[in-house]
Amino acid sequence: MSAVLLPREAESRPGRSCPVSYRYSPRVFDREPQLVADTLYVIGGLYGNVEALAAITALAAREPGPVTLVFNGDFHWFDVADADFALVSEAVLGHAALRGNVETEIAGDDPAAGCGCAYPADVSDAEVSRSNEILGRLRATAARAPRLRARLRELPMHLVARVGDARIGIVHGDAVSLAGWGFSQGRLDEPSRQRWIESMFREARVDAFASTHTCLPALRRFASGVVANNGAAGMPNFAASRFGLLTRIGMRAHGGAERLHGLEAAGAHIEALRIDYDHGRWIDRFLASWPEGSAAHASYFRRLSLGTGLTPARAAPLAA
Repeated sequence: MSAVLLPREAESRPGRSCPVSYRYSPRVFDREPQLVADTLYVIGGLYGNVEALAAITALAAREPGPVTLVFNGDFHWFDVADADFALVSEAVLGHAALRGNVETEIAGDDPAAGCGCAYPADVSDAEVSRSNEILGRLRATAARAPRLRARLRELPMHLVARVGDARIGIVHGDAVSLAGWGFSQGRLDEPSRQRWIESMFREARVDAFASTHTCLPALRRFASGVVANNGAAGMPNFAASRFGLLTRIGMRAHGGAERLHGLEAAGAHIEALRIDYDHGRWIDRFLASWPEGSAAHASYFRRLSLGTGLTPARAAPLAA
């Protein structure tokens, strides 16, 4: 017979917990911007997909002007092969970057937080255990690259950018935690959460938050600003799809076929762009590291092959 876990005990288990060091005040965004750009790509949840990385580079090259790239965490995950880990690290660290829970945990040695995902109760224990297992393998890969691991440890948890007159708070999770779920699609749409979200904008003094972490996209307008969650750059986000997503914030609207939807905040265009990576090559690369029977295969192969249950309409701009 297995022991019955009380709610507080369950929340403190590896993969469920949110370390105190992950937390910050929304007031930290009330500062001068570190980045000033005419066009900004916010790329969350690359998850080690080197084919998506190549597609993002090509997408940026097609822009009529310079593009500032920001990787806002969890750019590592499936890339347990040493060569893939090095490739992703070197490419990402050549741009502005934040550490997500994945980078934070592989840069450290404390197993208490597991993957650091702070998974909510509706995620199964089996899923949490597999994520912890993936993190363990990735940490072993990172340990073989101490120089890169040290650079991951130095990355910030948040950044402030300015695009025209728009101030953008760039986070991995939400406005108060690196692994926060406050900007997940479900919570953004909960009427009971509206007051909290509005208070985040007031305290942060930003016009938009760009986030990721929760793996599913949403673009939402509130009275005080916009939340843009790109879901995942390195995995499909919709049913029967095989492309990732990034958040583009620009002085001009994107004119290409990659644009799914968008809206404006303080004169800036905030849009979701599709990342059409080489699916066949990515699947081959994934299976070389994560064959059938492995933790990542059990948790992610169906999504990588068939997409999610989400329709684009559910991610499209809504006013709260």
